[in-house]
Formats: sequence, C-alpha cells, structure tokens
Amino acid sequence: MPASRSAPRTAPQRAAPILALAAALALGVPGLVPSATARSPHASSADVYVSPTGNDLADGTAQHPVRGLPRARDVARGRAAHQSADLTVHLTAGTYRMDKPLELDARDSGRNGHRIIWQGAGAGATVISGGHKVEGWQPVSGRPGLWSAPAPQGLGDTRQLYVDGVRGQRARGEVPVGLTATSTGYTATSDAIARWRRPSDAEFVYTSGEALWNVERNGLGQWTEPRCTIAAAKGAAITMAQPCWDNSNKRVEFPDRPGRTVSMVGPGKLTNNGEASYVENAYELLDQPGEWYLDRTAGTVYYLPRQGEDPRSADIEAASAEKLLDGHGTSKAPLHDVAFQGLQFSYATWLTPSGPEGFSEIQAGYTITGAKGWATQGLCGFTPGGTCPFASWTKMPGNVSFSYARGIDISDSTFAHLGAAGLELGTGTTNSTVKSSVFTDISGNGMEIGGVDGQAPASHIEVTDNHLYALPREFHGGVGILNGYTQHNTIAHNQLDHLGYSAISMGWGGWPDKIGSPATPNPSHDNAVRDNLIFDYMQLLDDGGGVYTQGLTGTSMADGEKVTGNVIHDQWGLGKSVYTDNGCTYETVQGNVLYGAAYANVASRHTDYRDKLGNNDPTLIKDNWWEEGTADGNSKGLVTTGNHIMAGLADVPPDVLAGAGIEPAYRSVLDRTTQAVSVPEAPARVGTSTAGADAMYVTFNPAYVDGGSPLTGYTAHALRPDGTEAAMADITAADFARQAYVRIGKLRVPEGPFRVTVTARNAHGESAPSLASAPLAPSAAVVLPGAPTGVKVRAGAGAVTVAWTPPAAMGDAKVVGYRITVSDGRVVEVTGRDALVTQPTAKGMFRVVGGLVPGKRYTFTVAAVTAAGVGPGAAAGSLTQS
Repeated sequence: MPASRSAPRTAPQRAAPILALAAALALGVPGLVPSATARSPHASSADVYVSPTGNDLADGTAQHPVRGLPRARDVARGRAAHQSADLTVHLTAGTYRMDKPLELDARDSGRNGHRIIWQGAGAGATVISGGHKVEGWQPVSGRPGLWSAPAPQGLGDTRQLYVDGVRGQRARGEVPVGLTATSTGYTATSDAIARWRRPSDAEFVYTSGEALWNVERNGLGQWTEPRCTIAAAKGAAITMAQPCWDNSNKRVEFPDRPGRTVSMVGPGKLTNNGEASYVENAYELLDQPGEWYLDRTAGTVYYLPRQGEDPRSADIEAASAEKLLDGHGTSKAPLHDVAFQGLQFSYATWLTPSGPEGFSEIQAGYTITGAKGWATQGLCGFTPGGTCPFASWTKMPGNVSFSYARGIDISDSTFAHLGAAGLELGTGTTNSTVKSSVFTDISGNGMEIGGVDGQAPASHIEVTDNHLYALPREFHGGVGILNGYTQHNTIAHNQLDHLGYSAISMGWGGWPDKIGSPATPNPSHDNAVRDNLIFDYMQLLDDGGGVYTQGLTGTSMADGEKVTGNVIHDQWGLGKSVYTDNGCTYETVQGNVLYGAAYANVASRHTDYRDKLGNNDPTLIKDNWWEEGTADGNSKGLVTTGNHIMAGLADVPPDVLAGAGIEPAYRSVLDRTTQAVSVPEAPARVGTSTAGADAMYVTFNPAYVDGGSPLTGYTAHALRPDGTEAAMADITAADFARQAYVRIGKLRVPEGPFRVTVTARNAHGESAPSLASAPLAPSAAVVLPGAPTGVKVRAGAGAVTVAWTPPAAMGDAKVVGYRITVSDGRVVEVTGRDALVTQPTAKGMFRVVGGLVPGKRYTFTVAAVTAAGVGPGAAAGSLTQS
C-alpha cells in the first residue's frame, strides 16, 4: 500500500471503496432486503395486534389492537396454547414506551414446531423506547443560551439525553484543581469542586491509550477508560465513591513480582498518579453547545442547544429504563422459537456507573465489582479467597438480553441510542441468529455473545450481514462484537467501521502466560470469524485489533478458531489487524486482506505453557495478503506460510475482495439511518510537539462519530494561558488521515506556553472544541533525530516490506515521519499515525515498496524526520524473489 495511509471513510461512504469494488465483482444482480412487513407471515386468526393508540382492555384483533407490549405478550400466551402455525404479534408504526422491560420466558415460546414472531413496521418505524420525553423548556435566567425543563415524572436518573435523535454530551470539562491521590480519593489544590452545586453528581474519567507526545495516559491499561464518581467534597478533600476507588487502585499484585497484578490485566492502580483526564456531570461544566445536566435533587434538566436547535419544538428524550427486553428461560425450560423483525430498540440507560460501583474497567467493558472485588474477583487459584473461574469479572449488561434461550432470530432491526451494550446473547443461548441489523450510537459494546463464567456457553449462533458503526459512545473500551466462551459460533459478512477500540473480540482467560502458567481451561471451540469488512477502528484507544483473540480457542487446530476471508484496514491506534494475544491457542488466520495497521498485521507470539517444551501457542498464519511481510517458517508451532506482500488492492484477487462484508442481498442495511445528521463529535486526546522556534505540531484522535455526514476537516486553535487565541491552523480530513498532525505557526514564545483545542467539521457545521492539550512552548532547540535501528527487508517478487524500529525519543522534538530512499532513485515519504505512536515505546514500523523488478538486488535506506529535518539513515538490502 502507499507509504501514507489512506483517508478514513465517513458515513455516506461506509460501504468503502473496497466494498464498491466487491459489489462490482459480485456475481448476479444485488438484491434488496424485503421489508419486514413484506416478510411477515400471512395473518392468522391467532395473531395479536398492537398499536400505540390501542387499548389494553381490547382483544388484540386487527380491529381492536392492544396498546402495551406486556399485554400483547399475555394475549399471545393464551392464543399459542394450540399453535398450528407461526403466531405473529404485529406492532404497528409508532413508539412503545417502556418503564420496565418486556419479560419473556418459556411460556412465551413457539409451540408445536412453530414460532412466535414479534413483527415491527421496519426501517425504524416501530420503536421500543425506554425514554421519557422532556418538555416544558424555558430559558435560564442569567445564563444566556442555557435552557431548563422539569424532569419528567418517573425519571430518577439518566446518563443519556437525545435531541431529535442526536446524543447530547453530559456536561464535561477539565478538572479545575490540581489533584494528589490519597487512599480515599484526592487532596485538591483548592476547594473549587467542593463549592459546586452537587459535587457528588460529578464523575472523574480516566482515558488511556498509548503514550504519545504530551498526551496524558491515565486509566488502567491502554485499552481502558474507567470512571469513578465523587462521594463527597469538603474543602480540599475529595472522597471518591467506594468500591470503585479501591477496585481501581488496590488491585492485588504478586508479592514476588512487583508491578504484576494477580489479575494479570493492566496495572494495580490508576496510572499517572491518579490524574483524571476530565470530569463529567456538573452544572458548573455547562459551557459548550450540546451539553446537558440533570440536577436530580432539584428535578431539573439543563441543556445548552446546538446551533439551530429549539428545545421547545425538539423531541428531547431522556433514557430511563435500563432494559427494554429481557428474554430469559432456564436450563430445563428455555425460551425458544421466538423471532424479532423490523424493530428499533432505543433510549435505554445503565445507571450502575453512576453509583458506588462506578466503572472499574478491566477490558472490553468487563469491570471489577463488589466491596472486595479488587482482592478476590476472578482471581481463582492465584490469591487466597480468589473467586473462580479465573478472569470471571462482571460483564456490562445488554439493554436487550437473552439467557437460556434457543432459536432466537433477530433480523432487519436497529439497536441505537442505547446506554449499555446493545444486544446480549448470554449464558445458555443456542441456535440463534442476528441478521441484517444495525448497531450504532451505543454507549458500550455493540453486541455481546456468551460470557466468561464457564457456565452454559452460548453456541451455534450466527451473526451475519449486520452493520456496526460509530460506537462505543461512552464506555470507550467497548468493542463492536464481544464473544466470550462459546462454541460453533459464526461471525460472518458483517461490516464494522468507525469504532473507538477493537472491532471483534474473541475468547478470554489467556493472561496466565504472563507468569509462565497455561491459559485458563474453557469450553470454547469451533468458532469462525470470516468474510467481514472492518475499517476505521481503534480510533480512540490502543492495544487492540480488528479481530482480537484471547485464550484457548479449541482443543486442536481442527476445532480451534478460524479467522478467514476478512478485509481489515485503516487502523488508527497502536495494535494489530489480527491480534493473537495471551494464550491464544489453535487459531488459524487464513486468506485475509490486512493493511493500514500500526505495528503488525498478525501478532503476537506467545509461549505455550501447557507443557515444559518451550513451544509457542499453536497458530497457523496462511495465504493472507498483507503488508507485514513476515517470512515463511515454523517457529515451534507458530506456522507462517504462503502469505503475499501487497503493494495495493490490485495485488489481491477480486473474488477475495468481493467476498468480504455484507452480502449483496442485504446491502440495503448500509443505507438505514437512525438519527438526524448533526455536527461531528469533538476530537479527543490532543497532544503537541515543538516544531521549531515559533511553531507546534498538533496530533489528536479523530472524530469517529461524524454526525452522519462526511468529515471535511479540522481546525486547531493555540490558546494563550489566559484562554485567548494566539494562532490557528486548518487541515482537511484527508490530509490529517494521511499525516496525522497539523502545524500551527506564527506563535510568539513569550505569549506561551500554549494549549491547543481542536474542532471537527462536516457539511452541517463545526463540533464543540476538544478538551485542551497540556501546555507547551515552542523551542528553537530542535534536534535531528537519530537513525532508526533494526532495518530489515522482507522480500516478495515485485514488492518488499521494509521494517525498522524508531529512534529513541528526543525530548519535545518528536518524529513526524520517515523517508525511505530506494537504490533505484526513488524517495518514499512515510507519514501516518503509526509514525507518531510507535516512537515512544519503540514499536516496529513497516512499509511496502512496490514496483520492483523480480530477481534484482535493492538497497533501502530509512531516515527519521523531525521539525529539524531528516536525520541519518540506516540501510538494508535484499534480492527480490524471482
């Protein structure tokens, strides 16, 4: 691929150029998904009819529909007693408001070989809502632009507010005081927070990610974003809520391995001395359009409208119910043979993070919970009193969930505007499908399958032809699809794009290899991740992948996990296209197209500690098209064979590209929209580097929630210490994707140090500004970089992969790119996010250089670039393959 990474693809382009190529090459004429209504069975006398204007005293016929979903369920129970055909519960278009979930159990199953079908009007027309409409808005006296309304009856708390389908931002801002961590919280440099209206509403957020320039890395590992609320603030003393504070700061470490937690996942306490990245949910933080705050004590909702919004006429929804649908059977009496078609599930919340438990994240939305969770939870066999099995931490709940359920079929539906995970197919769920549905604007994981408690693994589940994008919105360590301990599951032909972290996460329990112990035994086997299209992922956090796998995946290569035929490209954060992490055993990675990654296409190697032979976890990496270029070999069970270096998509067989992503008959799922278009979300994690005596380089994480309209550019604003603007710089979205930084010049050093905020824009306007960077003053003492090290050439026929390790860090003068000089006279400029993020931890870099003559010797010289210019080069040569 080109040395500079391609631009991220945005909303109307979410099919991506590669998908357009696939469509052109697909056999036959792409069809359209029939509407949910068209697919409904023929009406029968047993069918039940529901309408938002119905009457629960009615009999549920077409002429006399009922109103509530619980009433419809009860009518269907009675009519299904002697079922001789599919029974359909017809939900007409409209909104069905739920204060409590629709609960289904074995009594609500299909009978005599037939199904119960909950049938909506399709395309978001039938909305099952957990929201309360907020009305009665009035301007707030003395606060120009701010509006307030009484909290709706029944709304005790919420974490989400939506204005005409667009998610608002809980009021947030910088922590207004300096913090010194204590055993119970913090000592602040002033009593500013104690003087807030409701200090105990406020929540500290700890965003992590890799170290990069002067960006703070907080959290509990590069892949996490924990949150804890304030319990009390008095004077300069801030007491944090328990058990969140202890669970995030007292994680048990091995006594003979300082710094190694018994959980083996992340550090024992919040990094960076407990510094919070920002604070959220306080009246005093209301200062940007789109922000809101609920004063629970006063029963008042506040909102600062975006340009063009009028709260008096807008549909403003506060998410209230924590679950919309709860389908639960038992191992002996499962819920079974139930279908859901043409429905939208929206406006549900999740309130646990707002309470004492907080959100003490460990990975992928799993958290440590309970008063002594830090000391015992999931630490089986590694510490006295540790609960079993190992790594059995607390999973984020689904706003729609199933357990001990069989034959659950979900199709043509939408999961949007949700506050936890979107859909949970949990313990004991079997023989079920999720097809041609949309998952977006979800606070956490898009979809969760199975669990990690070792009980009744989810099995024979097919997740196909779905579109998951623009998530997670709140708990940013969440993933698109989370698959725990499962069997015979297939995740195929989905499109996952514009994601804050990993796209698909498989397996669990492999971390003991960090201390030389085998991965935790688990029941997983025969799972497949195939023919998915994944791009623009890891847009906020790091150390993840397009497909990430943890732990044992089976009992042999025959029944281990198969990752095949996927097209995965344009990763932003530091990680891998396909990440075989701790204890990942018996995985096959074959026939995938992998490019645009930072660090590796397929990695990493781990020792197999199930015996003392010193072998690696058995893994097969075969017949992929990639940029990494690792040579064929068998490294003690890690087999690499038949892979192809790709210089561009033209090197990949067309049928391989055509086979990835949503199948032609279901591609209309890409056209479904769930919200009005709006301005983008603000960029995040802004960092600066000196660019000479009067300039700074600025990098940031892009706005992966683009407001439903393509991003066109960004503006970086350099601010003096008093908050006034000293200079600014614009960059197009395409140029930023290519080089990953923007230069702000014409800065007067005496006016600094400068902080920088960044806004994103699309056709509908400009985002709110990002949180500001740490302060930095330009410096004339910019030095040339040292030479890269470990330059290697991995040869193909007409192309090679040039790999190297970045030079050591050099104070404020950071590497912004590389220059590869080829012995045939060409000069290849290397830019992109990986050029920036690989330097602090000396992670490997690589680029493909194509257009070479087979069987000819070439030399490649690699030099790093800073603001001072091009540093000394390091060279390596190779003979291309004949």
